[in-house]
Amino acid sequence: MPDVGEKAPEFNMPTDGGEDVSLASLKGTSFVIYFYPKDNTPGCTTEAIEFSEKLEEFDKLGVKIIGVSKDSLKKHANFREKHGLKVILAADEDGATCEAFGVWVMKKNYGREYMGIERSSFLIDGDGVIRNVWRKVRVKGHVDAVLEAAGDL
Repeated sequence: MPDVGEKAPEFNMPTDGGEDVSLASLKGTSFVIYFYPKDNTPGCTTEAIEFSEKLEEFDKLGVKIIGVSKDSLKKHANFREKHGLKVILAADEDGATCEAFGVWVMKKNYGREYMGIERSSFLIDGDGVIRNVWRKVRVKGHVDAVLEAAGDL
């Protein structure tokens, strides 16, 4: 499980914009990679909209925002269109990036156990070093906390 001060795991994923995003392609650029369980669910939608609303502020800091779930590119495109999202949406359909970041975990809901994505965010600097980690994220106030941390880079 990667932590603050460590190099971010290598990743390479397709985006709904038709390009790939990877650690190598982001070299020299600070970014937030946030993992969320599923497109078009209440918490995930709120989080994506809030990141999109603050995107201009992140841009001023030179920080890109990348949302990741195991949903398909088609689902991501529909999610973007339905909610007017501006962030990069990457599809981790095989789960390799989720595994690398340690966010594919056992979850419990109403007594049922299952594997799923733990809502988590990582702030990574231009050298590929993790500067902040948020695990088991509660959506309310999260984007503001990430923006504040990004301002300290």
